[in-house]
Amino acid sequence: MRITLVDARVKPEHVAEFIEAMPVNHLVSVRESGNLHVEVVQSPQDVSRLLLCEVFELPKAATAGRQTAHYLKWRDAVVDWMAVLRVGIHYCRRFLQAAEFL
Repeated sequence: MRITLVDARVKPEHVAEFIEAMPVNHLVSVRESGNLHVEVVQSPQDVSRLLLCEVFELPKAATAGRQTAHYLKWRDAVVDWMAVLRVGIHYCRRFLQAAEFL
């Protein structure tokens, strides 16, 4: 399992545009082969800071997701809105979910 957390820091004047651009990428991403979950959260203390969480079955599925037309279109659309370069950090799950213990 590959979990990627992406720290997205958006220029304040582009926060609304960034949020408006997310749904199309999100809706198509969740249908990608091997995609288990995509979540986008926004800091209430700093609305220009968002965290994108993607969960894929395998690392190769996550890599393939970066080559899709919808991702490339979204990436190119938001690049100038970023205050700093987005940073993605990969994680692996180490504990089972509570439901898996039942």
